[in-house]
Amino acid sequence: MDWILNLYAAQPFWLWLAVGVVLLGIEAAASTEWLLWPAVSAGLVALISALAPNLGLPVEIGVFAALTVAATVLSRRLIKRVNPQDEPDINDRDLRLVGERARVVEAFVDGRGRVFVSGAEWPAEIEGAAPLAGESVVVESVNGPRLRVRPV
Repeated sequence: MDWILNLYAAQPFWLWLAVGVVLLGIEAAASTEWLLWPAVSAGLVALISALAPNLGLPVEIGVFAALTVAATVLSRRLIKRVNPQDEPDINDRDLRLVGERARVVEAFVDGRGRVFVSGAEWPAEIEGAAPLAGESVVVESVNGPRLRVRPV
């Protein structure tokens, strides 16, 4: 732990910049959308520490936390205002399937069959009249690996 404090004392700018780069790298690999604003905040704290080197670690951590919370809250509000229909998480493939049109690839028998949607074949279930292979259905919900569909 002492080596981190010594590194911080010698180069606070580079330490905060490294934190930002690591967070940005994890965000790029995981695409969570949650680490983008902490990465940006760490970069801003790096800039602040370069311009005002005598703030100290506790103040910089406080500024980092405040910037992260403010940027995250403001970005969520902006996204809701710009795109109010963006309900499902764009990274959640299953939720994106709801409402999509699918093509029946294996006829339904006893309410179970297979459909092709979003570039993949899925097991599906339907209530009522079973469509024939080649006909279209709409995805109503996702239940684990199985889709619940309805006729178009």
